[in-house]
Amino acid sequence: MKILKYSLLSLFCLTLLACGAATYAPEHGLPLVEPEKVGVSSEGLDKIAPKLQEYIDNGQLPGFLTVIAKNGKIVHFQPLGMRDVDAQKPVEADTIFRIYSMSKPITSVAVMILYDEGKLKLDDPVEKYIPEFKDLKVFNKEQTETHEAKSKMTIKHLLTHSSGLTYGWGGKPVDKLYGELKIFEKGSELSDMVEKLAKIPLVFEPGERWNYGVSTDVLGYLVEAVSEMPFEQFLQTKIFQPLGMIDTAFSVPKAKVERFAALYRPTEEGGLRLARNVPLATDDLTFFPSGGGGLVSTAADYLRFCQMLLNGGELEGKRILKSETVDLIRYPHLQYGKNGAFGLGFHVVTRKDTEKNKRATGAYSWGGAAATTFWIDPENKLVAVLMTQLLNNRHGFAGDFEKLTYQAMIDTNDSQN
Repeated sequence: MKILKYSLLSLFCLTLLACGAATYAPEHGLPLVEPEKVGVSSEGLDKIAPKLQEYIDNGQLPGFLTVIAKNGKIVHFQPLGMRDVDAQKPVEADTIFRIYSMSKPITSVAVMILYDEGKLKLDDPVEKYIPEFKDLKVFNKEQTETHEAKSKMTIKHLLTHSSGLTYGWGGKPVDKLYGELKIFEKGSELSDMVEKLAKIPLVFEPGERWNYGVSTDVLGYLVEAVSEMPFEQFLQTKIFQPLGMIDTAFSVPKAKVERFAALYRPTEEGGLRLARNVPLATDDLTFFPSGGGGLVSTAADYLRFCQMLLNGGELEGKRILKSETVDLIRYPHLQYGKNGAFGLGFHVVTRKDTEKNKRATGAYSWGGAAATTFWIDPENKLVAVLMTQLLNNRHGFAGDFEKLTYQAMIDTNDSQN
């Protein structure tokens, strides 16, 4: 009986996308298809919701929205639980989520649009476009002394997180400097951010290794400097509007605040506590235009972005990138970890052995601080997106979602990895 409930809910959401709400007209989302017609088992997909519901029933997560598209068509679109637990507001098809670091792939695509337009090269030194980044200093290993950088930071270094920039989250001298200078100070501009960053020594020589940090935020300002257009305007003009990503922005308009999900953290007891409530809809909400983590979006919007990449840079007749540029993005430029590398803004699977119920070699992905995640699997012609709002996640639901997604594949040619 429980499985029937989830199946009916999923059917309702698919119908909503196909026919319904004004903001989710047929041109939004992607076409719908009976899963079996593209080599996916409906029975297998029906196992996803009950598994994720366990986390909600245990008080570990407020709610989810999961989407799977195969061959460019939606086979699964499932809201579960609450977007606001205290107010008892459910997750709905058009719920808006903070996507945090899932902003990074979008910013990276923006840079590659400029690359396609011939306005920059990957090996260009960053200082060519951001003069503040001339004569950068580098800390020694102990961070007790500095010296002039031996090589110049390039755009590719920023795209691959090998620039020497960091996030300032630890307790080392460099982290103290990040905190003191308030890199992402509310009300400041991207130009202010780069001026502050230019004063902080790098943690290693550019190109030396991979290190997660504010590289993509610098890319946001780079887009602004090269295009001579405010960063958000560039994203709206070159990516969001052409792709029909109607709810993705560095802001939530007053008219949409009702759809904005609350944000949660885990408690020591394993439950949930509110990290940030949804403000009253008295004004527009605006966020620092962080290319690394400032965007909000919906599952349907992000699905369209991913499908464009899976299609080789085009969606519904709107070309965003050249197909060879998409290949360059998902190429494993910098190895890190056991089974992965970093492309230009994405993690890329590089394992050579065949593992069932996992992404195929060449699949690329990223996630966000509130436990949102997505992946694009070219070999299986698959896109999957999971949205939720939980900081400091310690649960394994993303792995469950991935495993059940691949277990639902029934076409032999499309389900080997």
